[in-house]
Amino acid sequence: MPSLVLPLPSAEAEPLLPDRFLQWFASRGWLPREHQLALLAKAREDASALLIAPTGAGKTLAGFLPTLVELSIPSPAEGAKKTVISTGRAVQRSGGLHTLYISPLKALAVDIARNLETPIAQMGLPIKVETRTGDTPVSRRQRQRRYPPDILLTTPEQLALLLSSDDAPFLFSSLKRIVLDELHALVTSKRGDLLSLGLARLWRLAPEMRAIGLSATVAEPESLARFLVPQRDGRQEGADIVVAGGAAAPVVEMLDTRERLPWAGHSARHALNEVYDLIRRNKTTLVFVNTRSQAEMLFQDLWRMNDDGLAIALHHGSLDVAQRRKVEDAMSAGRLRGVVCTSSLDLGVDWGDVDLVINIGAPKGASRLMQRIGRANHRIDEASRAVLVPANRFEVLECAVAIDAVAENAQDTPPLRIGALDVLAQHVLGCACGEPFLSDQLYSEVLTAAPYSGLTRTDFDDVVDFVATGGYALKSYERFARIKLDKQGRWRVTNPRVRQSYRMNVGTIVEESMLKVRLVRSRGGGSGSTGALGRGGRMLGEIEEYFIEGLVVGDTFVFGGEVVRYEALVEDQVYVSRANDSDAKVPSYMGGKFPLSTYLAERVRKLLDDKRAWNALPDQVRDWLSLQQGFSRVPGVRELLVETFPRGSKHYLICYPFEGRLAHQTLGMLLTRRMERARVRPLGFVANEYAVAVWGLGDMSFMVRHGQLDLNALFDPDMLGDDLEAWLAESALMKRTFRNCAIISGLIARRFTGEEKSRRQVLFSTDLIYDVLRKHQADHVLLRAARADAASGLLDLRRLGDMLSRIHGRITHRELDRVSPLAVPVMLEIGRESVYGEASDELLAEAANELVKEAIGKTG
Repeated sequence: MPSLVLPLPSAEAEPLLPDRFLQWFASRGWLPREHQLALLAKAREDASALLIAPTGAGKTLAGFLPTLVELSIPSPAEGAKKTVISTGRAVQRSGGLHTLYISPLKALAVDIARNLETPIAQMGLPIKVETRTGDTPVSRRQRQRRYPPDILLTTPEQLALLLSSDDAPFLFSSLKRIVLDELHALVTSKRGDLLSLGLARLWRLAPEMRAIGLSATVAEPESLARFLVPQRDGRQEGADIVVAGGAAAPVVEMLDTRERLPWAGHSARHALNEVYDLIRRNKTTLVFVNTRSQAEMLFQDLWRMNDDGLAIALHHGSLDVAQRRKVEDAMSAGRLRGVVCTSSLDLGVDWGDVDLVINIGAPKGASRLMQRIGRANHRIDEASRAVLVPANRFEVLECAVAIDAVAENAQDTPPLRIGALDVLAQHVLGCACGEPFLSDQLYSEVLTAAPYSGLTRTDFDDVVDFVATGGYALKSYERFARIKLDKQGRWRVTNPRVRQSYRMNVGTIVEESMLKVRLVRSRGGGSGSTGALGRGGRMLGEIEEYFIEGLVVGDTFVFGGEVVRYEALVEDQVYVSRANDSDAKVPSYMGGKFPLSTYLAERVRKLLDDKRAWNALPDQVRDWLSLQQGFSRVPGVRELLVETFPRGSKHYLICYPFEGRLAHQTLGMLLTRRMERARVRPLGFVANEYAVAVWGLGDMSFMVRHGQLDLNALFDPDMLGDDLEAWLAESALMKRTFRNCAIISGLIARRFTGEEKSRRQVLFSTDLIYDVLRKHQADHVLLRAARADAASGLLDLRRLGDMLSRIHGRITHRELDRVSPLAVPVMLEIGRESVYGEASDELLAEAANELVKEAIGKTG
């Protein structure tokens, strides 16, 4: 187990920094922080290290200090000049690439380069720093391979590309260090799997290389430390852990609104005036929301009420890159009073002086909230300030427990992933693109990567066979044979086209098909106009293809902070004009809906169970819970409350698992299948973060009372067996998950030379292959990968399974004559998915008033 390293006392550690570095710190009025010196000590001991530090602790500088110090002292062996003798694979050299820095964001790599140049120039250090991202010109990329800089800042995808070239052994043979920034964000996804396999290859090419990981506070630092060192012989090795101390505790408050707090909804429109007032009273404010469509809507609302003419901007991942950079630059220069943003700003680009973070809606996770709070005040010794604005009454509970979690510094980051097989397939192909490999050697290498340390030889061989043949069911199709054995028993690519296809499709991020949005002058004359449409126009950003497919010419929607009118779709360009339509549709972006974390869900259940804790809640919420307690029941920590009641011509069953939207949607699907078999005649279900509502024609109260519907049997954990398999077999969800795995594994290429496959082409190819494999090879590698993805992601099966075990034998049924106060929010979800904007809020308020009257027993 790695040791927890306490920072060294300054007096002992000062010799770690040469005089010119100490003078540079002094010239800026700084002292080296203890964790920065601790990382220098680790480097001197030739050890890998994980630095856990809050935003503002100078962790990026800490990560680079060992490199800057080492490169500032010329090695006698290097002589006066670096020399490049040959591009042969076996060549070693004394100069060359010293440090590789990996960032999850291109913008972060560029930002770090800018910040690194300052100390290098001010100290006159002979160090060359360059970035390499997807935006780097080809000529510079080629030059970087032949004449590498001392420090190269790049992304996981660019590292995979560099490792797939035949000169990778030459390029990386001199590598001494790799710095992994925002490590906590990288390791939770397939990008982390790809990076771990890249690290495994680097450990073979540069055995002397050591790693430094930079991370925000996480729940299990020991498992994160494993990522940074090779895993060998089944032992769990880990890097040393350095924890930065001395950070001021953040000040986090919940807005206790003066307005009437809604029972449901996610817009928080009731608090608009209070949010605007907070922006007005602070110098610079970041306003975080959970989805891109929310960001668009809130930005519009704030502009409408911006009588003071405050500089307020919008930032989310679908905006054009030039527009995002403009906002980032204005932010750094302190020209903006507020930025409405999504998770696109969760990670560590340096924003200068942000003095308040507002989080609209519940944060969904304690660690995510801390990350967002850290955007305020990039100074470790000053408290970051944040205000949470719950959008409805349930979210008040979530915000309350999140604030408690922040006060306790409690974390809910997910555990380290098990490496995905589709990512391994991509890596196997990448290795063959570089130089031929022997299966035994590559298997030993892959086992050194922490996410793959438990990989069986059978799974590995199946992956290699899949890359070589497509698998048993696809063997007869030559286009799926991408690698072949040579006479020495080594695997190599079948032809140069395979190598080219790999390089054009590397990476694990599968985006929805996107179309470019361009602003042009309206053709005028209403939606049926056939006048000439001006081409070209200013690029606003990109939008999902499926959203545009649902529009007709003349429809309006909000994009890039403007209300626009849809004019035409030509190839991959959407032409829009400015419109003044208050009932605009809003882009329903796929990105950005986070599920409620297991940890916060547990804390919400405890809060509900502890009646004394209700005293700290706002009056409106306390009254709501008291109404529920008097009329039905407030669920205990380990029980499942199930309510049944009639309404109109239908009958309803509501349950409250508090396990997040993803697990609840899966539960709803499986419950309706079982209820169909029990002759309940269900018509549909809805799920939110806290509850599931099923409605149907059968009188569920009567059936439960007379033993025709057994709730213990209905919620039995065995629903995750045959019922789940039967549902998955006919569900579009599995096809979508399989499609992503097929693209990541390289079986289906999205991009070819000079063209990109359309969404329809990819759909057709993958759906066809999915049907063939299900019929003829049910245990195919990609089907296994897709099932694993669905279980841990979209279906949240482990969490659902844990919940079903927890409530087994602890189901409390309440037969009611009308809707309960606790049921109102989930009942309001029924039938509102397709309504957006202000109209939605009005309809919701109307429906809420009606339901609330019912719940509290008033009529008329």
